[in-house]
Amino acid sequence: MKKQLIVLLLFILTATSCKDFLSLSPEYQISDQTFFKNQNDFETALTGVYSTFRGLFSGSAVLYMTELATDNTEIQWSSPSTDEMQMDQNAVTSTNGFVRSVWNSCLYTISQSNGIINRIDAATFDQTVKDRIKGEAKFLRAYSYFYLVRLYGNVPIVTQTFSSPEQVASADMALKSKEEAYKVILADLAEAETLLPATLNTDKTKASRLTVKALLGKVHLTLKSYDLAATKLKEVIDAKSYGLVADYKTLFTNGNNNLTESIFEIEYVSGRSMGNNYSSLFTPAITSMAIFTNNLQGSGRIVPTLDLAKAYEAGDVRKALSVSDSVLLIGGKKSYSRYGLKFVDFKAIDLSDGSITFMPLRYADVLLMYAEALNEQGKTAEALPYINLVRTRSKLPDLTGLNQAALRIALEKERRVEFLYEGQRWFDLVRTGRAQTVLNAHYESLKLSFKVDDFELIFPIPQNEVDLNPSVVKQNTGY
Repeated sequence: MKKQLIVLLLFILTATSCKDFLSLSPEYQISDQTFFKNQNDFETALTGVYSTFRGLFSGSAVLYMTELATDNTEIQWSSPSTDEMQMDQNAVTSTNGFVRSVWNSCLYTISQSNGIINRIDAATFDQTVKDRIKGEAKFLRAYSYFYLVRLYGNVPIVTQTFSSPEQVASADMALKSKEEAYKVILADLAEAETLLPATLNTDKTKASRLTVKALLGKVHLTLKSYDLAATKLKEVIDAKSYGLVADYKTLFTNGNNNLTESIFEIEYVSGRSMGNNYSSLFTPAITSMAIFTNNLQGSGRIVPTLDLAKAYEAGDVRKALSVSDSVLLIGGKKSYSRYGLKFVDFKAIDLSDGSITFMPLRYADVLLMYAEALNEQGKTAEALPYINLVRTRSKLPDLTGLNQAALRIALEKERRVEFLYEGQRWFDLVRTGRAQTVLNAHYESLKLSFKVDDFELIFPIPQNEVDLNPSVVKQNTGY
């Protein structure tokens, strides 16, 4: 309990800013004279950073931006908020709460990571432990910047630790180019790769060297550095530390911690206000349904589209484990309504306090990214076995004889159904240059007037950040 209180106080101190600009947390409120002295201090601080990064997923804001903003899901709830409708209709404004929430979560994580990275070299304790803590902090900072740059484009780059309000006021907080942000991301991950131990961390909520390699592969793939992506992803594969679980369902139901397929995970615990709200968001807003304990009602805010339900091939076992269109009602009858099954805690007694672990990185992603990296280098025949490994687990026949263009579409389809509700769809479509083609065709098929314009491939900078310092923070074009 004492340790939890220290972590909570640390979070409060670092998340409360005397200068709201860019939501940077004032590390100067934590005195070097009283904290950041020994291993326990840094371990406690690192726990706080992981906790802040966890917040990126706990409130589901990132899933609103990466799933609801795509053809994967839609709102079923009859009275959605303005923020939710903006995401569903691709009409996001700079005052959107989800846009602000993800921005703040990432910057809080970055700020807390800076506090560790810039202080730990001066501390006196075991160097191996210091390297591991610094490596994890570098990983979390890089991961947070990776979310920011993909979602918002130009972002602030702040790597220093502040000792006073004056230093905060005089710091360069202007938005920097995506190229500069990626330099920081790649440098952080390259250093983290050397600092973290080679031994696989059995606690998948913490980063290890292979976790870093997997993320590096994704970063290089996003940058279209296909040879570098393939190299890092192959290193993960060749380590033979991960594998596909036999039963797809086990990845997304109770007890899914530290599975062989998991590379990095966000753990949730119900009963202590440390759960997630996926069970409410992904299930129907039907008062008379009987799919939960005590006949609880979902909210239907992020439910599968009909287009998604039709995207599964015949015989794909993932469909019945990912989506359903039949809701059991009180009294035994069933009603048609689409809803999600992945990450839904059907044992929950509070749908906003689910206990199922979320996985931002898992081995199936490595296999499919590796196939993509090979295919983009013209090595289509070499790429096919890796997509087929994922298809075999899903009871689907192997793909054969595809050319490069055909495999691109096959990978797009495979990733869509494999990673539903895992926050991948938006990034996949933007990375491959297919977002406007796919999403605009989806809207047109529904006879909707929504459209993804060029400027909407990134989201707006939160308006409060622009208002606080309009001379250095320029709103993204079009918003």
